[in-house]
Amino acid sequence: MKVYLKQLFQAEQFDGSNEMIDKYELIDAGTMLGTHHSPELYLTGSGKVDVGDWIATGVNGEHWAIADDIFKKTYVELPVIPENVACLIKQDKEWDYNLGMAFDDAFSGYIWKSGVGEWIIAHSDTFARAWLDGDVMGEQA
Repeated sequence: MKVYLKQLFQAEQFDGSNEMIDKYELIDAGTMLGTHHSPELYLTGSGKVDVGDWIATGVNGEHWAIADDIFKKTYVELPVIPENVACLIKQDKEWDYNLGMAFDDAFSGYIWKSGVGEWIIAHSDTFARAWLDGDVMGEQA
């Protein structure tokens, strides 16, 4: 049997707001009974959505609901890294560096921007995860 890694996707926790109901075009079972925004909301093709559930968006724009407890057991958020560290990752990958070469540069002090090497050393697990899985950019290091 082969093992696969799921591609990245975006997810948003459903808060019950009218904005999210409209954004995801949720079907309100209450409208069938003459009321609006009953507790019975459904995502087309995915079933009932409760406040606290997650609505995921796939690569083709499709949406599906994931119960909060399942989401928390199954998925982790991408690491947030400083903007200049993200730039370094992008640059190193364009130059065909591998992760080991990037760590070597950080430990030997060959990083082009002050503070980046120190950040990589202090956050090595986060840096490796960002290198391998992608990242979300934050502030400068």
